[in-house]
Amino acid sequence: MPRRRLRAVLAVALALSAALSLGAASRSGAAEDGLEVATFAGGCFWCVEADFDAVPGVVRTVSGYTGGTLADPTYKRVTTGGTGHREAVQIFYDPKRVAYAALVEIFWRSVDPTDGGGQFCDRGESYETAIFANSPEQKQQAEASKRALEGSGVLNRPVVTPIEAAGPFYPAEDYHQDYYRKNPLRYGFYRYGCGRDARVEELWGEDAYRGIATH
Repeated sequence: MPRRRLRAVLAVALALSAALSLGAASRSGAAEDGLEVATFAGGCFWCVEADFDAVPGVVRTVSGYTGGTLADPTYKRVTTGGTGHREAVQIFYDPKRVAYAALVEIFWRSVDPTDGGGQFCDRGESYETAIFANSPEQKQQAEASKRALEGSGVLNRPVVTPIEAAGPFYPAEDYHQDYYRKNPLRYGFYRYGCGRDARVEELWGEDAYRGIATH
């Protein structure tokens, strides 16, 4: 085999190996290299990825499905409904640079937590918001944050976002990962047309997207 072709084959094999390792870590929610994991459902996972990739201290994000009972779900099955899964994102972050409690605060201000039927133009169970706690400590912090938000009077409707213990997380299909980078024009038109930013800014005012570097 020519040396150039051999190098190409080895590069593909290494990339595949890395992708498989990533999938295993994402499915279990296990952190690596000193990172910790937060799991949020905030409507379209393309948008949640884009927002949290712009948070200082976040190392990477993975779009996927969680919260339901169907093993190895697909995008078609989840968005059709009946699986119990939501579109969600695992956020791998450096706790030395950003705290979990700070990520929860950022999450609230990047979604509409008063909407129990989906998010923005996307309706149905797969687009409902949720915080999936990966430890008892995360659950306590998320619940405390929710109580503080409800008691603040900032929102004029109840916060309906549930806080649940994290279960199996299934990474979404490859074409969904980093969609906003791979298809910036389509993503931009989708986000604008769905009214996400307009609603978040209407709801939160100057606090909209607080902590996200690109907003």
